[in-house]
Amino acid sequence: MGNLLQNKNAIITGGARGIGRAIAEDFIAEGADIVILDKFFPDDFESWVQSKASSGRKISSRSLDVTSTAETEQVCNEIAKESGRIDILVNNAGITRDKLITRMAEEDWDAVLTVNLKGAFNMMKALSTIMVKQKGGKIINISSVVGLTGNAGQSNYSASKAGLIGLSKSIAKELASRNINVNCVAPGFVETEMTAKLNADQRTAMLSVVPLKRTSQPSEIAGVVTFLASDKANYITGQVIAVDGGMVM
Repeated sequence: MGNLLQNKNAIITGGARGIGRAIAEDFIAEGADIVILDKFFPDDFESWVQSKASSGRKISSRSLDVTSTAETEQVCNEIAKESGRIDILVNNAGITRDKLITRMAEEDWDAVLTVNLKGAFNMMKALSTIMVKQKGGKIINISSVVGLTGNAGQSNYSASKAGLIGLSKSIAKELASRNINVNCVAPGFVETEMTAKLNADQRTAMLSVVPLKRTSQPSEIAGVVTFLASDKANYITGQVIAVDGGMVM
């Protein structure tokens, strides 16, 4: 247990599983109270929340479709009213619909861009107003290494994550004078349910482009996010930190 985020109030989108849950766990361990926003919650979510009861931190959750501008604004305002202030926003909600461009339907493109990019825009628009009034805050957007490099079969996902980087840099410039920091974390290959299902040949091919020759753990992504959310990162804004084992140098 640490105190990097002691008594900070944080919102994490897409926080019910995977990287989002790892971020939530790290925030709790560092003393933050958190609200998890997600559209779908896995069966083990409530038991996970109960397992954190001994932390003494406030942990709550709400269902939210981040693509709905009106719903996002309403939920964010309600959370801010209940919490008193919102110190940290982590935009982690995201989806994939991987296909080659010749086979990608318009709805595949629209769905990914709407969740991954518009969803982050909706959250930042709603909470930046609140953070400006309270004269400070931290926003961390979870991009991806493919937003820096591109990836065959992921033109929609890569575009959404590259767009998120551009959006973050622009908002960082807009909000810097208000003591609000905006940064991106760009994970590479992360050990998830999906990567766990890869066969030996697929895993070898994947790791061939990673100098450290391994996937990352979700907790390794979370540690960087926690740093950026803390006062130790007060002089960092508009940056993209790749956590990718050296894929992008």
